[in-house]
Amino acid sequence: MKGVLVASNNQSACNAIRASLRSEYRIDAVSSKDGCLEMFRKKRYEFLFIDIEVLRESMLNNNYKTALQPFWHAYPTAQIIAMSSQEMIREAVGAVKAGASDYLTYPINPDEVNHITQSIYATIIMESELDYLRDRFWQEDSLEIVRTRSPLMKRLFDKVRAVASTKSTVLLNGETGTGKGVLSRLIHQHSNRKDGPFISVHCGAIPDTLLESELFGHERGAFTGAIRRKLGKFEIAQGGTIFLDEIGTITSSAQIKLLEILQDGTFHRVGGEERIEANVRVIAATNTDLKKMCEAGQFRRDLYYRLNVFPLEIPPLRERMEDIVYIVEIILKRLKKFDVKEIHDVHPHVIDAFGKYSWPGNIREMENLIERAYILEKSSILTPESFPNELFASNPSPIQMKPNISLSLAEVRRTDIEHTEKSYLKELLAVNKGRIKESAEVAGISTRQLHKLMKKYSITKEEFKTLPS
Repeated sequence: MKGVLVASNNQSACNAIRASLRSEYRIDAVSSKDGCLEMFRKKRYEFLFIDIEVLRESMLNNNYKTALQPFWHAYPTAQIIAMSSQEMIREAVGAVKAGASDYLTYPINPDEVNHITQSIYATIIMESELDYLRDRFWQEDSLEIVRTRSPLMKRLFDKVRAVASTKSTVLLNGETGTGKGVLSRLIHQHSNRKDGPFISVHCGAIPDTLLESELFGHERGAFTGAIRRKLGKFEIAQGGTIFLDEIGTITSSAQIKLLEILQDGTFHRVGGEERIEANVRVIAATNTDLKKMCEAGQFRRDLYYRLNVFPLEIPPLRERMEDIVYIVEIILKRLKKFDVKEIHDVHPHVIDAFGKYSWPGNIREMENLIERAYILEKSSILTPESFPNELFASNPSPIQMKPNISLSLAEVRRTDIEHTEKSYLKELLAVNKGRIKESAEVAGISTRQLHKLMKKYSITKEEFKTLPS
């Protein structure tokens, strides 16, 4: 029998819900949020009717999304209905905006309870049918990746579905660590080229002097040390897809050769005269504003337009916090493949802390934190003791500055990203006492990229070498 949990001190409300649903559901009742979570971990409940006052217990900064997360962590598909007095209806609406399915006001009407549960079930059936149709498109091993609660990610995956089967060039925009590489492979796996090679090239990690040779190959004797012909990545990727990560770092001459491929579908090896057909789909990625680089004369405008045929904006983790539980599950599953430990879950306090953290390093930062905790953990779940104390620090809310509405939205975003990047780099270099190699490894970028970012923000390693331990 399906379960319903009522979390309220209002006995009349509990009785009304029991009277309405008793014939179809197993009804349990509790009076506190802790008791509610404890019941959720013991039994499966399809519906949770929760008093807004109970939901607000131990809630910080009116963050209903964080308050709802522990219930979804225990049972991700649970439907949550907030209950409130007429005076607190604004709070109930806030809970719905944060992800609750609906709300009821006191006194509870049994007919309304029936109407809401039936409406929610009708919506679930409709969404299940849509999900089934979507799942028929996604390959089975991709279903885990495209699982999401985030409206932003649902729209993104819809765009991926639309563009995957075409031959159009795709430009992925997003902060470092948001999963651009994963998305590029997802596009390839659902394209007409899925049986061809998928070649990934981290442009920022290749020295400028070797970049053209790596991408386009070279002939024997093309330069000192070229003792034999070498095939470039574009030749190796024939009939498939090439993913060019950190495209904004490539040299001017490499930009010209790439433009030739995108315009004419041909290229020449370094030092060669033979015109080679490039039967390759190009997916490029960047965490910088290429349009601004064009305005500064650092990137070819015609190349930008060729790359920007189908742009996809990948939201940072802080804008898709609804997916934290899913992402944690994926990371844990991957770690279990390579480790004999039987760690199968994460403590609710950790999930709560994850929901309050800003994640400047996005999913990559989360992966690093969980992997470190996985190594340290001695129990069957990842406990707060295995994570850095800073993750659980109750920092005061930052002062909210009024946005400068004289700027465009793109300029406001760029300014915010640059401020975050600069703060992140300074903190990283401080922890590593100015050591470039260690800092680059933690950030998940090359030393060359780190030097470029430090130059951009006028940061020098010397200012961190003398900091006290």
